[in-house]
Amino acid sequence: MAGEPAAAGSAAGSGSTAGASSTDTVEGALAVLPGPRVEESGSELVWQQVVAEIGRARSVDLICHICPDGDALGSALAAGLALRGLGKDVRVSFGDDPQIVPESLAFLPGQELIVPAAAVPDVPELVLCFDVAAESRLGLLRDKAFAAPVLAVLDHHASNPGFGTHQLIDPGAPATAVLVDELLRRLGVELDEALATCLYTGVATDTGSFKYRATTPATHELAARLLATGIRHDLIARQLWDTSSFGYLKVLAGALDRAVYEPQAADGLGLVWTWVPYQDLVLFGVTVEEIEGLIDILRRPAEAEVALVLKQDPDGTLRGSSRSKGAVDVAAACARLGGGGHVFAAGFSSREDVAVVVERFRAALRVR
Repeated sequence: MAGEPAAAGSAAGSGSTAGASSTDTVEGALAVLPGPRVEESGSELVWQQVVAEIGRARSVDLICHICPDGDALGSALAAGLALRGLGKDVRVSFGDDPQIVPESLAFLPGQELIVPAAAVPDVPELVLCFDVAAESRLGLLRDKAFAAPVLAVLDHHASNPGFGTHQLIDPGAPATAVLVDELLRRLGVELDEALATCLYTGVATDTGSFKYRATTPATHELAARLLATGIRHDLIARQLWDTSSFGYLKVLAGALDRAVYEPQAADGLGLVWTWVPYQDLVLFGVTVEEIEGLIDILRRPAEAEVALVLKQDPDGTLRGSSRSKGAVDVAAACARLGGGGHVFAAGFSSREDVAVVVERFRAALRVR
């Protein structure tokens, strides 16, 4: 499956007359839609400043958050491919060691641009930061990013404190990829299949395949423009959500067996939680990135408003992923544990024991 969406997209865009006519029709229809192409995303002055800085720069380093998901890596790679096309010296990186691109994202174009964190200059000329809600999420690249004279942050997390020299932060955007689409428009870069594959992955990932509340009419308009390039959204979706190793099923079984339902938590709205010990990942040959989707299974029970999954790293660190169905602000709860994110989807890290972490999370939950 790795590489299938990009390859399929290339075949679909092979230049047939019918395909070109369909694309022109969709683009023409969208061009006359009222209102902006995307939601408002940052002040006009900041946009102008960032575009001007990119125009002056010869070298651009594009950084996404550690353990990147589809929105983070898709956004960085889309921007990287676009800037390379404009003649810039481009590096894409994230602050993990070792760097691991999740198997579910192996199809994304532009991965030849990815370099280890050590290959990023100590003082980069210009850094663009994608989907990073807090400085800590820069990992090994934190000091290098802050050493740059220009550090522009493109993000959509409400909990983002606004670090960097330029902030393009839009909590109303359903994905950071939406801001990258706006950046490409301002740079005069036309969408092609490679760019659309990266952007569609970002939008689809962070909207839960367009089912989360942040999805708007403008989100679907963007998706239509991306589909008009000829990408195979069905193959992208299959790679993102419908493909796993057999080992993942065994890890999932253990996690569900350990699941705990606490009806009195969250002021009686209910909490369901579980954890995945690192030993399970080793036993069944599964990476921690491969189990990112576990939270979406755990959040299904109708009895619980909030879901929490704790995933253990090799050094014992617990990475928490939480979800709310609308009545509880999990971003605020995670912020109290040193993390952050969205109101209904947030995370944190902790070196404490499972029981202690769950107790602290439970105590931090507040009904909105």
